[in-house]
Amino acid sequence: MIVFEKISKYYNSHVALDKVDLTIAQGEFVFIVGQSGAGKSTLLKLLIAEEKPTEGKVFLDGKEITALPHKDLPLLRRRIGTVFQDFKLLTQKTAYENVAFAMEVAGRSKKEIDEDVPQILQLVGLEQKARNFPSELSGGEQQRVAIARALVHQPDIIIADEPTGNLDPLNTWDVIRLLMKINELGTTIILATHDREIINTINKRVISIDKGKVVRDEEGGRYIL
Repeated sequence: MIVFEKISKYYNSHVALDKVDLTIAQGEFVFIVGQSGAGKSTLLKLLIAEEKPTEGKVFLDGKEITALPHKDLPLLRRRIGTVFQDFKLLTQKTAYENVAFAMEVAGRSKKEIDEDVPQILQLVGLEQKARNFPSELSGGEQQRVAIARALVHQPDIIIADEPTGNLDPLNTWDVIRLLMKINELGTTIILATHDREIINTINKRVISIDKGKVVRDEEGGRYIL
């Protein structure tokens, strides 16, 4: 369970978040919506301890993230997979190598890599594209490689920050269906997006942020700002 407790974040005189209280249960699929600058990305950065709040606390399964020493942050971040709008793939590595490299950096053995990477690529539907470089993949396929890389540590949570922002409608829905499939396997999905059609089509919880405040929080919500 994720708990944001009276979270405020200031950048000099700019208020990015203002006394935000939120609880997200394990296994939920949650949309975070709002205009650019509303505070969505700041909220996500606080969860992976990339930023610290000016006031308030963030908890993950009862442990205060905001109080974690620096040496414990890598362990926290292995519990939380991240997916971004611009994929952040290594262009000189194949799809297989991009996923394998994330495991190497984490100190996983060659045996584990050889066993796990094909399974993860199969889960995201890219087993036939394992040897392709990013330049040989569509935008949707590149994003699926990024999601595969986010899955290597079997995270409890995946944070997706505008993951379909650079994709056409067909690839957008491929990525959304994949995230829903991962959610059905028990992983919490927190998806920040501007895409009204996705939000209004999928009957999931919608948290709307405006000027740093939660202005709406609805199960089966719609994009209303």
